[in-house]
Amino acid sequence: MARRLDFKDHRRELGSNRYVYAVVSRRARGLSVGVNLNPDKVCNFDCPYCQVDRTVPGGDGRVEVAGLRDELDHLLALARGDLWSVPPFDTAEPALRRVVDIAFAGDGEPTSPRNFAAAARAARESRDAAGLTVPLRLLTNSTLLHRASVREALPTFDELWCKLDAGTEPYFRLVDGTTFPFDRVLRNLRETAADRPLVIQSMWLTVDGEAAPDAEVEAWADRLVEVGNIDHVQVYTVARRPADARVGPIGAERLAWIAERARARGFEARTYA
Repeated sequence: MARRLDFKDHRRELGSNRYVYAVVSRRARGLSVGVNLNPDKVCNFDCPYCQVDRTVPGGDGRVEVAGLRDELDHLLALARGDLWSVPPFDTAEPALRRVVDIAFAGDGEPTSPRNFAAAARAARESRDAAGLTVPLRLLTNSTLLHRASVREALPTFDELWCKLDAGTEPYFRLVDGTTFPFDRVLRNLRETAADRPLVIQSMWLTVDGEAAPDAEVEAWADRLVEVGNIDHVQVYTVARRPADARVGPIGAERLAWIAERARARGFEARTYA
């Protein structure tokens, strides 16, 4: 079946590219040029809502920065020209036919490769050489923000979109599938927010038909207060088929209620059903 470019299809595939792909983003509201630094599919989270099928092995995990730069240069050159006549971009809805960002996301935690900083610099240089003014964004699970090599690379990015899906350690383990200490994530967020405002990404879902209890949501909102310096909070639910069949979306009314819990603490919150 021919691929249609919309927010329900986030395959990291674009021709023969290894690192650079493009997806329609419901949160960025247009075409997001993605950078995948984890083609091996290795991640320190195992979120049940993740769309990545880890039962199928990934490829070589090495990141060749020169190859990444070549792929990005090529796609951004198309963006300056007649990108929307080239498959699969020609299938995007007319209202979404605009490049809105370059986003480090992909099949794992993008800050984990050793040459993360070099890849970030290459992406910024490629964007600037293309004459684009779109933001360079990092989408991160916040686990490695304390590493010196990662912290030194953060100023390369215009925006940091940091994950916070829970308010307590048990729920964090359930929805993010990790044994990484929740306190470390919270400390990383606080320390990073001391330097610059963050965008907080919060995924809400059902597991075996059950949504997070009210007390968990209230605890999450309290954690936002601890982080402090937040530009806005993104409250969203499952839009694509997750790897774990136990997981499902929550309704728009519940999403709105969760967003109100953030607003009650003084934060701007946006919902995405």
